[in-house]
Amino acid sequence: MKGTYSARYRRLLLQLAETRQDAGLTQAQVAKAMGKPQSFVSKVESGERRLDVIELFDFLRVLKREPIEFVRMLLHPKGER
Repeated sequence: MKGTYSARYRRLLLQLAETRQDAGLTQAQVAKAMGKPQSFVSKVESGERRLDVIELFDFLRVLKREPIEFVRMLLHPKGER
């Protein structure tokens, strides 16, 4: 992951990847549901490509997660609950 991103953004990307994995979906499955190539999801999760808020909502729709739920998980990770 690129070093230019803040710790909070890196945490968001980690949470996004964990949420995808918890949903039992591959990068390819998420990408297909979004109408994007698999490399799009890979680049987002690795920090190579910056994610905007609309794309985040698209990810969460595919993962069947409400944005507010995702934000709560981001603010209060499993180890901090």
